[in-house]
Amino acid sequence: MNKSILSTHAAAVGLAILAAPAAAAGTTEKLAPTSNHPTGNVTVSGTGFGDSEAVDIYFDTTDMQIAVTGPTGVLSGTPIAVPAGAQPGTHYITAIGRRTGDAAQDTFTVETTWAKFAEGTHNQAINLYENTLSPATVGGLDVLWNVTTGNYVTSSPAVYAGHVYFGSSDNKFYAVNATTGTTVWTATTGAPVTSSPAEAGGYIYVGSEDGKLYCFNSTGSVVWTYTTGAGIVGSPSVSNGIVYVGSNDDSLYAINASTGAKVWSAATGSHLSASPAVAQNMVFIPSGDGNLYAFNATTGAKVWSTAVTAGGTPTVADNLVLIGDGGGVYHAFDALTGAGRWETTTGAQITAAGAVSNGVVYVGSWDDNVYAFSLQNGAEKWSYTTGYYIQSTPAVANGVVYIGSADANLYALNATTGALLWYSAAGADVASSPAVTNGMVYVGSNDNNLYAFALGAGGTARVHRPSIASLRASQPRE
Repeated sequence: MNKSILSTHAAAVGLAILAAPAAAAGTTEKLAPTSNHPTGNVTVSGTGFGDSEAVDIYFDTTDMQIAVTGPTGVLSGTPIAVPAGAQPGTHYITAIGRRTGDAAQDTFTVETTWAKFAEGTHNQAINLYENTLSPATVGGLDVLWNVTTGNYVTSSPAVYAGHVYFGSSDNKFYAVNATTGTTVWTATTGAPVTSSPAEAGGYIYVGSEDGKLYCFNSTGSVVWTYTTGAGIVGSPSVSNGIVYVGSNDDSLYAINASTGAKVWSAATGSHLSASPAVAQNMVFIPSGDGNLYAFNATTGAKVWSTAVTAGGTPTVADNLVLIGDGGGVYHAFDALTGAGRWETTTGAQITAAGAVSNGVVYVGSWDDNVYAFSLQNGAEKWSYTTGYYIQSTPAVANGVVYIGSADANLYALNATTGALLWYSAAGADVASSPAVTNGMVYVGSNDNNLYAFALGAGGTARVHRPSIASLRASQPRE
């Protein structure tokens, strides 16, 4: 299993000393973090190099940076960028002194996360760093594994630190190995888990129809629970140490992520079944009373509300709150004031969130269609017709739009043209929203399964450990 992405939040971790020829016995290296996404940064430092020596820093076999040690041979923190094309999996970072040949090397993990429903507090449902699946490769996807639960899987998966987290209507919450599908642990709640989980700081938060918000640690132990007055079906959002979640007791809750203590709650006129979006120190959520609300994220005070009939889940992008309604209208409101900016119409109700990428909003409708609208003015760019209505929120990654349909299929469409690139049967209607990360796609189905799709055998890149001798041989000398 890959090193946990928890290390992205950890302090620098010491690396092993290599017994390579001509390497000083005390040469060490440290990385912070020890994993990151493509284009992310990693800082390299070390000790035991030559005094005032030029040191080449390699990512796999590519010389990324030249640093100079201090008068005592200390390599101060030197940042390098993870190559944009680095595939998910284990890679190697090597530091070699030009004059002495002193060297150290250790592993670095390239990976991305999909930490909650619609990925991120804005609910934009985009993976900015996916570099394995693309319009050119997605046609090769096939089922890698599936996990069978005791009931429907409408919960949308979250993928973090090598695990996939999701709920089932069998009253259980699951953690499975993201590569193999092996069940790591399960936790039982008092009712179906249709809420989708959110990860933050290594903890996983999810609601249950038993009216409780649960906080689990990575081993499946319950850290705390908070009880609301009715079932929770919407997904939580975590921002700045606060978990925001709606309940069918008509209230929005802000809960301390560490302790489970209530920070505030705000009442609306009816049930809250959507996942809130958090942006600009405001929380946006629609209510069954026919209004979209904006609350101050710190205090819970209402900032504004505006009428949206049976609103779906909101998305925030470019200072706009985007949301569909029960009449098939997709709206854009000013995030600060609630004033209408534009609207456009589909043929039936919209209950899912939209995904946003490169100035385009992608959303499914109960008229069986996936739509692409201009984020600027709502103009339709394309639509694609599936075989039945759509409840699934789309996911966008590297030029591909993924979406499930009640026709029991998962689709991959060209994000620019709407052309069909790939589809696969998923056993029954797909209300779960897909997660796209590390070259794989995960989605739940009402045939009681969670599916994982991958290219070939799936998994992650297997890079051969570079030989220090060969790197040294190609290295300029002082």
